[in-house]
Amino acid sequence: MSVWKRKDLLGLRDLSREEIAAILETAKSFKPLLFREVKKVPTLKGWTVANLFFEPSTRTRVSFELAEKRLSADTVNISSSVSSVIKGETLLDTAKNLRSLVCEIIVIRHSIAGAPHLLAKRLADVGVINAGDGINEHPTQALLDMFSMQERFGRIEGLRVLIVGDILHSRVARSNIWGLRKMKAEVSVCGPLTLMPKGIDKFARVYTNLDEALIDKDAVIFLRIQRERQNSGLFPSLREYHRLYGMTEERMGRLSSKTVIMHPGPVNRGIEMVPMVADGDRSIILEQVTNGVAVRMAILYLISTVVRR
Repeated sequence: MSVWKRKDLLGLRDLSREEIAAILETAKSFKPLLFREVKKVPTLKGWTVANLFFEPSTRTRVSFELAEKRLSADTVNISSSVSSVIKGETLLDTAKNLRSLVCEIIVIRHSIAGAPHLLAKRLADVGVINAGDGINEHPTQALLDMFSMQERFGRIEGLRVLIVGDILHSRVARSNIWGLRKMKAEVSVCGPLTLMPKGIDKFARVYTNLDEALIDKDAVIFLRIQRERQNSGLFPSLREYHRLYGMTEERMGRLSSKTVIMHPGPVNRGIEMVPMVADGDRSIILEQVTNGVAVRMAILYLISTVVRR
């Protein structure tokens, strides 16, 4: 009997270890489909999924679209620039109209933390998937990160994972910390103290020296640095940031031969890492992209088993 009983995926903070494991196991069963000659199954044939993206996105939006199409769902793509939001319509009214158009699942990315939670609470008969809300969570990215680690190492429990960069503003970091801890990995973070949230030391080991932090790590996740943070005075310059926290060829030479390099994308080459690292044989960044489709297929499928049509 499936442990999955939720109609929504809003974050990893509230998921159990068993629920996360169920998503990863389901994704494992879907991944071979991506390499078949016919890359479709009729699992969601007749279903309609609406993708509401109120922030710029390429990887996440396209990954969800592909996952939906691989499951044979009909998709509706809406951005803030072409929706009635620009005419004054509220987010909730937009979602209610989509429900009236018989959309069974809504995937939403929004700049305001908690937006997916509002829709999930007010739309009792529609499944809601959080594709990133403010600086709160990005659960599907963390799940594909964990799936990629499990695929590479055969396990998550006991892995030593380091997250490098702007932890303070990163929803990817938050979801990964919640998820990895529940799967019993050892989580560390590294970056300038100005980019560390208050109380982070309760959930992860904190480093400010990258060379020290890299010792004995199995996986290192580099976060994208948003250039506007420099204008806020949170670090001196991009050049200085790269010197202190960027992955260089020299630093790669100090890593274990089994350590993998990860990034949610898009990579700022020459800032978070040099091209040799991004394109090297220890980088699994492109594997993460492929795995994202399988993980999102798994989530759509599991939610469809709960949503009442």
